[in-house]
Amino acid sequence: MNTLYNFAVGPLAWAAWGICLLGIMWRLWSLWRLARRRDASSVAYMTWGCALKSLFRWAMPFGALGWRTNPLLTAATFTLHLAMLLAALFVSAHNVMWDYNFGFSMVSLPDVVMDVVSVLALAACGVLAWRRICDINVSGVTRRADWIGLILVAGIFVSGFASSHGWGSQPFMALLHVLLAEALLVCLPFTRLSHAFLIPFTRAYMGSEAIGVRKTCDW
Repeated sequence: MNTLYNFAVGPLAWAAWGICLLGIMWRLWSLWRLARRRDASSVAYMTWGCALKSLFRWAMPFGALGWRTNPLLTAATFTLHLAMLLAALFVSAHNVMWDYNFGFSMVSLPDVVMDVVSVLALAACGVLAWRRICDINVSGVTRRADWIGLILVAGIFVSGFASSHGWGSQPFMALLHVLLAEALLVCLPFTRLSHAFLIPFTRAYMGSEAIGVRKTCDW
């Protein structure tokens, strides 16, 4: 098990990061080419002011019009994304990893705080899963592949929580946690998880059109 874990946090981790970063660059380049070829005017009228205004509104809970239409979805979305950020940067075990591989680390939050964060993240995953199943407007456009990201994120939190509390086999849970995180990295550029890096461009387009051209609020 130790050999597998060392391989997972070593060569396999670097491979996952490499695929993720190369995939992101490829997606950005291909989508830029597509936008220039099919709708060059939309690229031309994008402005920094409208783009940043739209992005700022979207980044604030209930700031954009779309967030106000479904308070439960908004709460679950912001809870999950904030939990992922806190877990990635402020878990003590992760800080050991950052320091070992890159020579820096963040302040570690108390374990009990991260336990609460994990529980809230799993509750948010449950809300998003319920919405995909029960909301006909969402279930109608949800494909099997769209479940990958949600399942991986939930699995990462479950395995990390189990590993930190000694549930089951600790070495296995730690290995599973690492493998799920690496699978998430690999899937990120090629699934709807790509919103992680595409959302600034989406908001730039929406803001430039709605605010700059139509003189109205962006959704």
